[in-house]
Amino acid sequence: MLQIEIDKGSGFCFGVTTAIQKAEEELAKGTKLYCLGDIVHNGMECERLREMGLITINHDELRQLHHAKVLLRAHGEPPETYELARQNNIEIIDATCPVVLQLQKRIKKQYEASISDSLIPSISHSLIPSISHSPTSQIVIFGKEGHAEVLGLVGQTAGNAIVIEHFDDVKQLDFSRDIYLYSQTTKSLDEFHRIIEYIQQHISPDATFRSFDTICRSVANRMPNISQFATKHDLVLFVCGRKSSNGKVLFNECLRINPNTHLIEGPEEIDPAWLDGIHTVGICGATSTPKWLMEQCRDALQQM
Repeated sequence: MLQIEIDKGSGFCFGVTTAIQKAEEELAKGTKLYCLGDIVHNGMECERLREMGLITINHDELRQLHHAKVLLRAHGEPPETYELARQNNIEIIDATCPVVLQLQKRIKKQYEASISDSLIPSISHSLIPSISHSPTSQIVIFGKEGHAEVLGLVGQTAGNAIVIEHFDDVKQLDFSRDIYLYSQTTKSLDEFHRIIEYIQQHISPDATFRSFDTICRSVANRMPNISQFATKHDLVLFVCGRKSSNGKVLFNECLRINPNTHLIEGPEEIDPAWLDGIHTVGICGATSTPKWLMEQCRDALQQM
């Protein structure tokens, strides 16, 4: 008899849950509602909401939109998006995750302080005062280049923040200048600490280095939990949209612990051959994976 367990710790995080609830509430009123980007990195959940009436648009389409209602997903947006909405008379339903929103504010405050420090008049050889408007320090974000959350964070610095995706990218920083390090909320805590250690070892004695652990604990805590879950089963099915940044991190951790781990987007991707000689199957997922989808995978296994 095949034993199947769904990981109780997997599924939507608080931010995604809130965004989807806000969308459902507006759609239940009969409101025509647009969403800027996929509300969650899961194709099947996006399709479910599309059938309810949610219209997904991109930033180019937003510029053409006027007098409408637009939901901003949990990832957050740069200041330019809010300004465009104001100009186009668009009502914003802001579902930015509180953790992301707080991070945006911290980065914006640091950037403004850096700009303020740089506005120091200096006398040139011609005795004409000149003022530097570039930040004196480096604001560094450990995150995925082009990711929606990271674009929102970089936007708080007028595009001046430096994004590093991987540990090796840290070597490109200028260690003679001040460094303020932040992280995308869903990145790996271990890799973030490696980056901190490298900067500490290479930063100039005359420069300031400060790091801010801005990784969401509801996500970070899933790493040890999902590792333990993966050890319990002969086969692990990690259910996740392939666009999910968080999903890739958690899937790789499962795969490291249990080589018999497969990433699938839905029950139709399950290969019956995977079940040969298998007694226990664990089903888990990312912060963007709906519970109902993991349950569908369980039901498909039971039918097999």
